[in-house]
Amino acid sequence: MNRQADVIIVGSGLAALQLAHHLHSTSHVIILTKTKIRQSNSYIAQGGIAAVIDKGDSIHSHVEDTLNAGRHHHFIEEVERLADEGAAAVKELIAGGLHIDRDADGQPSLGLEGAHSAKRIIHSGGDATGRHTVEHLLATLPENVEIIEGEMAYDCLLSEDRSLCIGVKTKSKEGVISYCWAPHVVIATGGAGAVYPATSNQPTMTGDGVAIAFRAGAEIADMEFVQFHPTLLFANGAAQGLISEAVRGAGAKLIDGSGSLLMEGVHPLKDLAPRHIAAYEIYKARTKGKEVFLDIRGMEHFEKQFPTITALCKRNGVSISDGLLPVAPGSHFLMGGISVDSNGCTTIPGLYAVGEAAHSGVHGANRLASNSLLEGIVYGRRLAAFINRRLPASQLPARVFYYDSQLPAESAGGFSKEELRNRTMKAAGIIRTPENLQSHVRYLEALGVREWIESGLDELEQEAIEKIYMSINSYLISRAALLRTESRGAHIRTDFMAEEVHWRGKRVIQTKDRINIRGGQHERNPIRIHA
Repeated sequence: MNRQADVIIVGSGLAALQLAHHLHSTSHVIILTKTKIRQSNSYIAQGGIAAVIDKGDSIHSHVEDTLNAGRHHHFIEEVERLADEGAAAVKELIAGGLHIDRDADGQPSLGLEGAHSAKRIIHSGGDATGRHTVEHLLATLPENVEIIEGEMAYDCLLSEDRSLCIGVKTKSKEGVISYCWAPHVVIATGGAGAVYPATSNQPTMTGDGVAIAFRAGAEIADMEFVQFHPTLLFANGAAQGLISEAVRGAGAKLIDGSGSLLMEGVHPLKDLAPRHIAAYEIYKARTKGKEVFLDIRGMEHFEKQFPTITALCKRNGVSISDGLLPVAPGSHFLMGGISVDSNGCTTIPGLYAVGEAAHSGVHGANRLASNSLLEGIVYGRRLAAFINRRLPASQLPARVFYYDSQLPAESAGGFSKEELRNRTMKAAGIIRTPENLQSHVRYLEALGVREWIESGLDELEQEAIEKIYMSINSYLISRAALLRTESRGAHIRTDFMAEEVHWRGKRVIQTKDRINIRGGQHERNPIRIHA
């Protein structure tokens, strides 16, 4: 099947929908999702949107909090633009009809989350901000936007010399291949949380967008920085879902099985310390055989304030009335991803990335709480403005690149997703050792990951393609983690436990042909290919 559009958006989360909203109404926009439109990380996001809308707050403070949480490993001008444009973009959403939680006097009810120095977290429906925001955007989606569900985008369509992206190939669960042509292709697939055994992400978050772009030849940056959320509900022997940081912002405390305060003396912000610090403390306690709990016994009206978390606990047999919620860390957010410039352009003309799949430089080594939805809102709107200036586009090239060889249908049959997740966690989880990283890289190369990167996937079913994409993401994460010989933010090496000054601002860059280190402490975003 062949389809033609002006803009193709791969993914259906907040960044994708915000982008679609702001594209010209005269353009034909296709949103592709391999599952359902409401099955995104954005939809299940419990946290809110960080934005400076209170007179007592400041853009400068938001920027400083972002830099401190991310250990000053950012493109600073991008952080400044995020905070500044974010305030205006959120106000635009509210003016457009997004209902937010308000105090009795009608003012926005602003919450506090980890590493924030002020109450600036906007919520909608308590702990269901993602769902309410996505539903708002879906309800107001323009008629020029076509949504196609149940088709997995698995490769870029490239010009014969691979210099230009001109579309994507998709595959249905039944194995039907479709060609979707467009002069503007946007990756908005989210992160790669499902590469790990315990995650707050949807189980479908297998890093598809990063793998697609990487295979096409795009530059990938900082994949070693994987954020582990400190508090996933741990019940029935496994992580069951996220307990939002807003719970700690509202007064909950982390304690161990003996009742001792876990974060006392660890960080000045205690339970609201940056996520990598809290996750590390919980990890250390659990490796010593101690249980860790969120103590909510001092909180009033918990069930009303956090209905989604209450329902999660009840489904898993955890009593809210007892006031002790068992928790463990789990993979949450990918700070690295596809290198983009300020507009969302990748290093391949015609290919763009936005949201968690992109590395825009705003999150550094550890994302500040509730900056993720903000990023989607800001960069979705900004990329739309960039693409709008280039519509309509000229005719696409007639000659297309084809792989010399196709992987056979039985490729990736020698391992299970569960095995890969466990191996990835051991090698590139919360704590990394050089021995485990080296062993895992060798394991993936022995499986055939280098061949998978360079071969066609047309003969594979969706499940096999997902396994290959998970392997590619695991490979990118592990190689980058091996190269970065320091501990910074979410990247913790047992043999290099300190932050190193000479590593500050340096990025681990990977393409199909090479892996290298680029930049320095005062580097500005170097990608300016479409300016």
